[in-house]
Amino acid sequence: MEKNNYSGKRILLVEDNELNQEIAQTILEDAGFIIETANNGRIAVEKMEQAVPGQYDLILMDIQMPVMNGYEATKQIRALKNPDIAAIPIIAMTANAFEEDREKSFAAGMNGHLAKPVSVETLVNTICKIMK
Repeated sequence: MEKNNYSGKRILLVEDNELNQEIAQTILEDAGFIIETANNGRIAVEKMEQAVPGQYDLILMDIQMPVMNGYEATKQIRALKNPDIAAIPIIAMTANAFEEDREKSFAAGMNGHLAKPVSVETLVNTICKIMK
């Protein structure tokens, strides 16, 4: 991926593990993305409720988090009144790597599913494919 293609694109990174959050943020910023973080699904839903269309280009959503998990957060985002906000691409980034976990992610309304640990190349390629 050429850095310039996605320079300035905004991603909401929803991750409760501080180390995982820092690693993903560094990788994505190095690729040219602007990153905002949320520590749980409830915060992510609140940010999306307050967002304006175009504020975020994509959400990377952890699944297992306190307060509200990624499945529930995704369902609530998909139910938002503003169709532009509700339709934002969401990619699961989770330690849950079984086919049934992938199916649950898609059933909740996610557009992609990445199993942790995810390689930098796979992460960036998946984001680019979904953002096209």
